[in-house]
Amino acid sequence: MMFKHWPPLNVLRGFEAAARLGSFHQAAQELHLTQSAISQQIRSLEELIGQPLFYRQGRSVALTDAGQDLLETTQKVLLQLAVGIQRLEQYRKPNQLVLNTSTAIARHWLLPRLADFHRQHPGIDLWLFTGDDTPNMAEQTIDIALRWGLAPQAECRHQPLLADRLLPVASPAVLAQPAQERTTLHGEREMDWHHWTLKGGEDLQLLTQGLNFSDPGLLLDAAQAGLGVALVSERLSRPARQQGLLQPLSSHRVPGPSWSLLVHQESDGGHQCRTFCHWLERQFAEGDEEANL
Repeated sequence: MMFKHWPPLNVLRGFEAAARLGSFHQAAQELHLTQSAISQQIRSLEELIGQPLFYRQGRSVALTDAGQDLLETTQKVLLQLAVGIQRLEQYRKPNQLVLNTSTAIARHWLLPRLADFHRQHPGIDLWLFTGDDTPNMAEQTIDIALRWGLAPQAECRHQPLLADRLLPVASPAVLAQPAQERTTLHGEREMDWHHWTLKGGEDLQLLTQGLNFSDPGLLLDAAQAGLGVALVSERLSRPARQQGLLQPLSSHRVPGPSWSLLVHQESDGGHQCRTFCHWLERQFAEGDEEANL
């Protein structure tokens, strides 16, 4: 049976208290209501459902089978609601900064640097909101977006940061294999090998078939794990190349995705936002000073 009207929350609270305590009187005391108010709530609920929920036995009450079933459902719903409301407290932190980024950038570029940011600015509560889709800054509660290929949005400051480049890499174990035996790791968009060819990359004698990845971060992980040859971000792969986990197959680089920021106008100029943006700009400036591998 579908209800056209759901019972009000205060009615469910009254029912739950009466069922749990086995008394309309005690439920009224707990909820700071009159006993007649609790009785009226129960009657209205029973009328809505179309069956009795309690056996009345003088001053005490006992649940019918239907009442017991509804009690279990109501307690679950009220508990879930209470937990959800308590969880909202995290949004009231005065020093909170919400940053949206992709899982690839978060895992391979930002996460290794977060200890430095937190050490310098321990009073800022940074919230990382990661996902594959570009956020709608007008509809979502996001202060800053750091992503590849961000287009300008209304009510936001758009700031280009870096024109990334792509290069083919593989682990030393894969490079030791004959070229015709190496597995090809395929990405999407710029990380697809068609992009390498289109932008003038040389023929690496790669197999057409292989493994396919929609997440550029997972593509980089797969290359580090020795699964095959991948076309990856120069910036994201730099630590792995510096550690010798990955080696380039070519000295050639092709244009990759551009890194940029979107800063919502309501957050821009605030202490937390200014601090993070300045720190972020220093990270890119220091990275540009490093020698390319």
